[in-house]
Amino acid sequence: MENTFTVWTLVGAVCIAAVLILVFSQVREPYRQTLNALLIAGAGAIYWSGGFGVWEFPFAIPMFYCAYRGLSDYRFIGFGWLLHTAWDVAHHFYGDPIVPFALDSSAGCAICDPILALWFFRGAPTVIDFFGKTKTPELKA
Repeated sequence: MENTFTVWTLVGAVCIAAVLILVFSQVREPYRQTLNALLIAGAGAIYWSGGFGVWEFPFAIPMFYCAYRGLSDYRFIGFGWLLHTAWDVAHHFYGDPIVPFALDSSAGCAICDPILALWFFRGAPTVIDFFGKTKTPELKA
């Protein structure tokens, strides 16, 4: 299988990350953390039918650990996304994408995941808090 990567892969991955952050930042706590811990557990199993055979299963162990610890600490969810990034890169170069009919899907996932990780390392704030509230400068007379 030929590995592909275009500027649209990059743009799409960044847009997907932005949409996910926007949507998940609207989920109230503690549900936001619980939901994302469950998602990182699922991300650990997404390649189980992938090209690395039996090695797909041991990869799930640190992902499930990150999910469990992520129930109380967002940093573990972020770390889980970084682990998944490495797995995406490996699958992209091996030629076994996460979405079989989209050859660049693992590459796109490898771009999206670290953006999500950054958000989780910041504590998964709402979008307004993530980009920081800007105050209008006061004019002094």
